[in-house]
Amino acid sequence: MRRALLLALLVASPATAADPIVPADSKLETVFDGGLVLTEGVAVAPDGMVYFSDITFTHVSRENKEPIQAGHIWKFDPTTKKTTIFRSPSGMSNGLKFDSEGNLLAAEGADFGGRRITRTDMKTGKSYIVAGLFQGKAFNSPNDITIDEKGRIYFSDPRYLGHEPIEQPVQAVYRIDTDGKVHRIITDAGKPNGVAVSPDQKSLYVVTNDNGNTGIGRLKKEETSKKGSMALHAYDLAADGSAKFRKTLVDYAPQDGPDGLICDKAGNLYVAVRDETKPGIHVYSPEGKELAYIKTELPTNVGFGRGAESKTLYITAGKSLYRIKLNAEGYQLPAKK
Repeated sequence: MRRALLLALLVASPATAADPIVPADSKLETVFDGGLVLTEGVAVAPDGMVYFSDITFTHVSRENKEPIQAGHIWKFDPTTKKTTIFRSPSGMSNGLKFDSEGNLLAAEGADFGGRRITRTDMKTGKSYIVAGLFQGKAFNSPNDITIDEKGRIYFSDPRYLGHEPIEQPVQAVYRIDTDGKVHRIITDAGKPNGVAVSPDQKSLYVVTNDNGNTGIGRLKKEETSKKGSMALHAYDLAADGSAKFRKTLVDYAPQDGPDGLICDKAGNLYVAVRDETKPGIHVYSPEGKELAYIKTELPTNVGFGRGAESKTLYITAGKSLYRIKLNAEGYQLPAKK
C-alpha cells in the first residue's frame, strides 16, 4: 500500500439523513494502488480474503514497452493489509464471484484472454471451464457474473477490446444451469456490462454501457464513435431462470453509464457509475431512487465484505482498490449446507 486515506465522502441524500447508508464520518481508504492498467471485479471469499482482477490491456503494456501480460488476480488480506498475486495470467479475468460452496468464478475476457467462465476449487487450486462456447462459437468477452440461490450463473458478454474475431451475433446475457447447459436469455439490453440478482431472487439487474466501439485503444484520436445506451435496467427473473425486461431504473445519457453493481441485504443497489460529471458509487432503491453517493475516481466494480466486515464496501477504480465502512450489510449467497 503506497497511499493512505484518499477522497472525502459525499453524504447521503436528505431522505436517508436520519439513518444514512453512508455514515457522515466514513472515509474512503486506499488499500492497494499497484495495478498495471485497470482493477475490476472485486469479490470477497467466505474466509474474508478480497480478490480482484487487474486487466492488463495489451495495447497499454506495449506502449510502455512491457512484455504482454494476460491479466492478474490479486488477493488482499484485510488483517495484514498485504496484497499478493493469486493467479497470473488470469485469462484477462474481469468480474469475479464466489459460489455457495466458496469456489471462485471468473469471467475471462478477450485480448489474449480465455473468453470463458471458469470455476476455481479454492481447496485444491484446480480450475475448470464452466462455459467456453455457445452454439460452437467463442464468446465475445465475458465481463461480469452473478449467481442465484439455485446455483445458476448469469454473465454478460459484450466486447470492449480485443483482437480476436467476434463470433456471436449479439452482445447478450447468458445463463448457465447447474447441469452445465448454457442459454442466451437477454438480447435487448444494449451493450450489457454489470449484472446482479436481487436478494429476493425476483429481479435481474443489467447495466448497459455502450461506448460505441469494440476496440478500446484501437481508434485514432480523430476517429470518433457514437455512444449508445447508458442505463440501469431491471428484468423480471422467473423461477425457471428466464428474464423479461421490466423497466429502466436510471438513464444516464448523455453521460457515461455504470459498470459493475451489487446489492445489500435490503435489496438496494450499489452501482459503479463512470459519469465524469459525478463519478462514484451511486446507491439506489430497487425502484431506482438515489439514496446515497460515494465520490471516487472513475469506478469499475463493488463488493461487500463478509462476517464482521459485512458492512465494508470494496471498490475497484483505476489501478487501485478502496474500501469504506457503511451502515448497510451486503447481500451474499447463502452457503451450501
